[in-house]
Amino acid sequence: MPTLETERLILRPFTEDDAPAMFAVNAHPEVTRYTGDGPYVDVEAVRAVIRSRTLADYAKHGFGRWACVEKASGELIGFNGLKFLEELQEVDLGYRLVPRCWCRGLATEGARVAIEYGFRVLRLPRLLGLVHPENARSVRVLEKCGFMLDRQFEYHGAPTLRYVLASAMT
Repeated sequence: MPTLETERLILRPFTEDDAPAMFAVNAHPEVTRYTGDGPYVDVEAVRAVIRSRTLADYAKHGFGRWACVEKASGELIGFNGLKFLEELQEVDLGYRLVPRCWCRGLATEGARVAIEYGFRVLRLPRLLGLVHPENARSVRVLEKCGFMLDRQFEYHGAPTLRYVLASAMT
């Protein structure tokens, strides 16, 4: 997993030491309002998720979500990046930031570099963006990145919009 940079962000691989910061990110009810995974019970639960999902994704697929660090503050403000969804056999673009970073273009900035990495380096033919229909901010990020609405379906028991972005390199 490489480290990627934008004007205002560093996207770097997660480590277990990021558990306290991600616990704080997910402690905001508005952050997890549409994600279906709610706040974690404690820092150790987050550490277990980093180990069993994120680090496992790096090992199995060679990529996964990046820890998103704001350059100006040096603070881990959430995540951004790609995840292989086994049940769909597709790669999803996802992002989650602390509320103080919303409406500043940071999710879009991180998403664009993740998309470029997915298409240019990983040579993926397309990416998905899965989002709850009421999550207007997340929909806007996908649309600003060029994703097009494909369909609505039920995913993990919730209504979900499926956005698609095809690589121009295929």
